[in-house]
Parts: sequence; C-alpha cells; structure tokens
Amino acid sequence: MKPARGNPQIYHYLKKYQADPKSRVFAPLAEAYRKAGLFDEAIEICRDGIRYHPNFIGGRVALGRALFDKGDYESTVKELAPVVMEVPDNLVAQKLLAESCLILGRLAEALVAYKVLLFFMPKDQEIIKLVQELESRAYEDGLLVLQDDPVPLKSFTVQAADRALSADPLVKRQEWINRIELLQALLLRVQRIKLANIS
Repeated sequence: MKPARGNPQIYHYLKKYQADPKSRVFAPLAEAYRKAGLFDEAIEICRDGIRYHPNFIGGRVALGRALFDKGDYESTVKELAPVVMEVPDNLVAQKLLAESCLILGRLAEALVAYKVLLFFMPKDQEIIKLVQELESRAYEDGLLVLQDDPVPLKSFTVQAADRALSADPLVKRQEWINRIELLQALLLRVQRIKLANIS
C-alpha cells in the first residue's frame, strides 16, 4: 500500500483504516486511491474490505470503479453483474457494467444494462441514442429479429460443433429470450423498490 504523502484525503481515510482494518472505511479509502490514479492500491484495499463485508454494495462498486479505471473490463463485469442484479437502481454500477460490456463487444449485455439505465433516466439523450444504436446493430447482426421478418432460408454448411451451436438461430433466439426475461425481471424489481420507497 502506498503512503499518503501529499494527499490529505488518502491520509485521512488511511488513518481510520489502520485504526480499524475491518471497518467499511475501506470504500472511501479505495476511492481516494482511485482518484489519485493508484488503481492497484484501490483494488487491493477493496478486496481486503470485501472479505469482511461481502454484502456491502458501496465496497463492490468502489472495486468495480477501480477495475474499470485500470482497464480490466472483464473483472469489472464479473464484479458488477451481481451488484446490478441485487440493486438495479445503482446507476454507477449499471453504467460501468454497460460501458464495460460495450468495450468488450458484448452487445446484448450492454444493451440490457443501457435499457435499465434508460428506465431510470428516460430523458437522458445520450442513453436514448446509445440504446437506439445498439438495437440497430443487434438487428443488423441478427441478434434481434422483428416479428414480421421472414424466416431466412440458408443453405447448410459444415462447421465445428461449437461454432454451429453458437451460430444456430434458435440458440441465439433463446439467448435473447433469456436476456429479455432477465431485463423484465430487473424492471419488475425496480418497480417494487420504487413503490416501497414511495410508501
């Protein structure tokens, strides 16, 4: 762990952390490290803290931010996918997940995450535009199929079994159905959270 020389914010949280390494102060300390560009230190602090507080969403999001800023998008997705399942209205986690999936070329997952963001921020023009572009790309790539589209007739080709399975339109269709069902479940959960907060 790097010393806090010249950074009063790191020094402030580091003192508290050293006094009680099992406290939740690891999250703001990790954020201070991240903002100072010390990504490895931020990740290390978060991983230590999450061992004591595995259900602390703030700590998991801090870890996701540090991983994202370091450019480790695979790990960002791995860390934040469970967070947005549990707390879909955590917009920071949702946005980092969406951007990571987009960078990794995981179009379907990025689209789902951006649609959840759009649900919470329906007037955000940037997200509206992104969702439209992603839907258009997904349609062009054959990942989305309109109900009125004719079923394409293609000649059979011989290919490796794993490639044939992943390219099978029925398999792709089922994957999209699963993703849409997941999105609907997330949106229902979000509605319940909103209703609970109102009452």
